[in-house]
Amino acid sequence: MILAADGIEVVAEVADGAQAIDAVRRTRPDVVLMDIRMPEIDGLEATRRILSSVKPDDSGAAPRIIILTTYDLDRYVYAALAAGASGFLLKDVSPEHLVAAVRLVRSGDALLAPSITRRLVERFAPRDEQAAILHRDLSALTPRELEVLQLLARGLSNAELAETLHLSETTVKTHVTRILSKLDLRDRAQAIVVAYESRLVTPGGHPQR
Repeated sequence: MILAADGIEVVAEVADGAQAIDAVRRTRPDVVLMDIRMPEIDGLEATRRILSSVKPDDSGAAPRIIILTTYDLDRYVYAALAAGASGFLLKDVSPEHLVAAVRLVRSGDALLAPSITRRLVERFAPRDEQAAILHRDLSALTPRELEVLQLLARGLSNAELAETLHLSETTVKTHVTRILSKLDLRDRAQAIVVAYESRLVTPGGHPQR
C-alpha cells in the first residue's frame, strides 16, 4: 500500500524465499524487498539464487535487492551484501524512507553509505581467506584502480576520492566502473567487501602496500 500510493507498481507479494525466486522469474521486477528470516528458503539463500543466475553486465536482467532486517549490524546482512544485495533497511523504516530507498536502488545506487558498509565489513569479514564469501583476484586492476579501491573501502565518496587523488569526479566514476566490471561486482558495497576479504585493506588497520 505504501509503495503503490507513491506510484510504484507492486508486481508480486510472497510468503517465503521459494515463492520469491519464482515471482522474480515470472515478473522480472526492478527491485525486490527481501526479508531474511522466511520459511522454506530464507531471504539470504533466495538472494543468492536470484542473482547467481544473472551476470552483473546483463543489463536490465537482475533486480536490485533490498534486505529487510531487525538488526542494523546483523551478520546476515553482511552475507547478503556479499551475495549481491544492494543494501538493507530496518523493518521499522518510515514510509518516506522506504519509498526513497526503492527509488534509490532502482537508479543503480547502493543503499548503504560506504562508511556503514565499512563498519559492517570490519565486524564480520572472515579473517581466513578460505572462508571469504566474495574473494576476487585483484591482479586485473591497475595501480591507480587499486588505489581507488583502497580509498573506496575506507568509506570515501566520489567527491572525496577526487579531492584526495587530485582527479575529476568523472574520472573517479570511470575508475569505479572499471573496478566493478573487472571484478565482476554489482556495486560499491560489494567492492568494499572484496577489498577487506582480499586483504587490500585490513579491519582497523591501513591499506596494504
